[in-house]
Parts: sequence; C-alpha cells; structure tokens
Amino acid sequence: MAWVVAVVLLAEGVLIAALNWFLGVVVDRQDMSLAGLDPDVMSTSSKAGGVVFGLYFAVCALVAVFVAVRDRAPAGLGRVLLISAAVVHGLLGAFAWGLVGWTAFLFMVTMLGLIVLLLVTYDRTGGPQSPAAGDGGPEQGAGPDARAEPDAVPAGPGAPVSRTDEPQDGDEEPQDSVPAQISVPATTTA
Repeated sequence: MAWVVAVVLLAEGVLIAALNWFLGVVVDRQDMSLAGLDPDVMSTSSKAGGVVFGLYFAVCALVAVFVAVRDRAPAGLGRVLLISAAVVHGLLGAFAWGLVGWTAFLFMVTMLGLIVLLLVTYDRTGGPQSPAAGDGGPEQGAGPDARAEPDAVPAGPGAPVSRTDEPQDGDEEPQDSVPAQISVPATTTA
C-alpha cells in the first residue's frame, strides 16, 4: 500500500510541476497580464511554484518509499510531511469540487484516504524494537505471568548482584514477608 502512495505522489508531483511550467510558458508567450501584474513575474512565479510543489510531493513520495522499505510507521519530519500532504489534498479536494468538478474531487479525496491509511496502518512499535519471533513473547502463547530468565552474570568481586527473591512486576508481596538479606563478599586490595 505504501508503494501505491509513493508512486501516485511522485506522479502527482511531476504532473503539478509540468502543469505549472506549461502555464508559465503560456503566460510568457501570450504576454498576458492580470490586474496590471508584470507577465514576467507571473511566468516566473508559476514555474517556481510548480517546481516547489513538485519537489514537495516527490519528498512525500520518498517518505512513503521509506515506510514501504522499512515496514514501519514514519516518524519525525517524515510523519509531519505526510500529514501536511493529507491536509493539502483535503483542501485541494474542497476547492476542486467547485472549480474543476467531481472527478478531481474524487482523486483528491482518494489520495487523502490513502495517505491517512498509510499513517494509521503501520504500528509504531514495529521494526527492530519489536520482539523477535520465538523469544517467548505474548504472540508465542506465553501467558502474562511468563518472565524472561536473567542472563548469566559471572560471579566475582565487583560483579552485579541480582535479587531474584524480590517480587517482580505484577507479583504481590505477602504482608508477613521479611526482606531478603544479601551478603556481598568483601573485595580485598593487595
């Protein structure tokens, strides 16, 4: 799904850049003016706007490619870019309904839906931080009381001491229990 969003955003960026470039060329060749504005300024601004929006959608497509390759939700600036692209498509859809027609509105709303779907379908805990298969996590059928065994720590002077007789998360401590005493061997200096 992320690949579809990436391809459509890239195609949309290229088409918007090409359309604005074409409009800038038309204004320049026809020597048109709108309310006394300089035609050269109108032509240059149309071309610059097309390039900026084309690059914007291309960067959003790149973020969607990263989501597809990494198979996890976008974070940071990438997430902000995709959210802003969804907002832009929503606004353009609202304007397209009255100015262009229902087909442009339908395209913009479809893109809005795809971008929002991309943002909400990927789990934030996915990726390398998620537990690997077969390590006894809840997805492997281990109950909520299952705990991982502590790693073996070499004993000796200065080695960390673990207290396994203390209650763990979720365990209840009996009311009449006495705290465990731990004896640590004294370190000697030569």
